Amino acid sequence: MFSDKFIQYVSFEKRYSPHTVLAYKSDLEQFVLFLNPPNAIPQVTHPSEITHHDIRNWMVALMDNKLLARSVNRKIATLRKYFKFLLQEGEVTINPTSRITAPKVPKNLPTVVDGDKLTRMLDGRMDATGDDPIFSNDFSGLRDKLIIEMLFGTGMRLAEITGIKDEDINWYESTVKVLGKRNKQRIIPLNNELIQLLKRYAEAKKSENFNNNSLMLLVTNKGASAYSKLIYLIVQKYLSHISTQDKRSPHVLRHTFATSLLNNGADLNAIKELLGHANLSATQIYTHNSVERLKSIYKQAHPKA
Repeated sequence: MFSDKFIQYVSFEKRYSPHTVLAYKSDLEQFVLFLNPPNAIPQVTHPSEITHHDIRNWMVALMDNKLLARSVNRKIATLRKYFKFLLQEGEVTINPTSRITAPKVPKNLPTVVDGDKLTRMLDGRMDATGDDPIFSNDFSGLRDKLIIEMLFGTGMRLAEITGIKDEDINWYESTVKVLGKRNKQRIIPLNNELIQLLKRYAEAKKSENFNNNSLMLLVTNKGASAYSKLIYLIVQKYLSHISTQDKRSPHVLRHTFATSLLNNGADLNAIKELLGHANLSATQIYTHNSVERLKSIYKQAHPKA
């Protein structure tokens, strides 16, 4: 089905992130499996045999399995990219995705945590759950705090923070170089408190004398490069101290970063650059959070609200 050739194309020519490439690969494998179920006679042996009816049937099956419209749209976007590549390669003459209408995605406001509670937790100005402090004084505790501080202090994506190397920290300029989507680099400023925490972490990591000497900034307790699931679990663990909401992911800290900047008067274009958004429309969703905040203040403060 030429999917391997497509994966090589997005990996080496387009140089998409490993996370994106993995998602493309998974989506295509799921689609091929839908077209040709196991233990059945193959119905489709070449991409040119795929019609828009096949794609629509897959969409219906996905939604019948309670997959969210946003996730379905992502899979359809994979197919659009795939067939565009096949057209370029001359493997097909018709793009069946051109007749596909993506399902509407409900506009949900970004989930955030209370910035004041988060700040108090990071500053150690709140009671811990149980007898132990929120962040332990050993290497893992220092690393965990750095992860929360960096996500909240920079608005980085999960894939971005796991890709940071030691050399990406500019100690003199107090900045970090981030490799974002589509291999687009951006520079994010670091506040003084975060710089000091980074220095303490660097010293602690050096004193651990790890044998593998990973080039990545964040590492596991054994010195291996930190992986996405570890970061996710760490964030979930500490956000549970200050939030009971279902969503307690690294992306929630990214939303909280952007919302905090906007609520404190930051320019929307500046927030766009810090987040690494390709266009302003992606950033404008945070203005809705600010409107909701104003409504809340109005209801609390106005005598006729």
